[in-house]
Amino acid sequence: MTRPEAVIFDIGNVLIEWQPERYYDRVIGEDRRRALFAEVDLHGMNEKVDLGGDFTQVIYDTAEEYPAFRTEIRMWRDNWLELAQPEIPHSVHLLRQLRAKGVPVFALTNFGIGSFDYAVPHFPFLDEFDRRYISGHMQVVKPDPQIYEMVETDCGIAPEKLLFADDRADNIAAAEARGWQGHLFETPAGWAARLVAAGLLTDSEAAHAA
Repeated sequence: MTRPEAVIFDIGNVLIEWQPERYYDRVIGEDRRRALFAEVDLHGMNEKVDLGGDFTQVIYDTAEEYPAFRTEIRMWRDNWLELAQPEIPHSVHLLRQLRAKGVPVFALTNFGIGSFDYAVPHFPFLDEFDRRYISGHMQVVKPDPQIYEMVETDCGIAPEKLLFADDRADNIAAAEARGWQGHLFETPAGWAARLVAAGLLTDSEAAHAA
């Protein structure tokens, strides 16, 4: 295995839990949530934001298209921090341990411009990457091959020397198709073990007390 020169983190479900359905189940109940998601493509709405659409306008415009669910759709914007939480402490620890050892650490995430700016003050580690590749600014989302090519061009590191963790298999497959090393994120412990196997961290460095 080629030793990676840089490590790339996805954010949603790698560093911060992203489970909007869980939020809605808690706030409006599972039955109402199921009806909402059956009627409105909320994840498609969010992808418009991830592609660079205005965080508030895209969501509020969608809410006006579905007046029966106006209040619930607006929650995606108004209560966004309750949808995007909590952080995953072990993953944040790994990010910081890598940087402490001088390993360049990048973010590659499907994230809107406004929503990312909103998140940073609440999750300070989002300001700790050496480079950030935010889809809203790039106007392309994973797993489009173009976004990986843009990362390669910008950072100047050979694809085979990039190690990328993401929670979606299609995003990993697209990266690996370009020659990247990929890790399908399922647990922080699994990601820690991969970083140790790559020779980037020791067992003690990768360990995180609960």
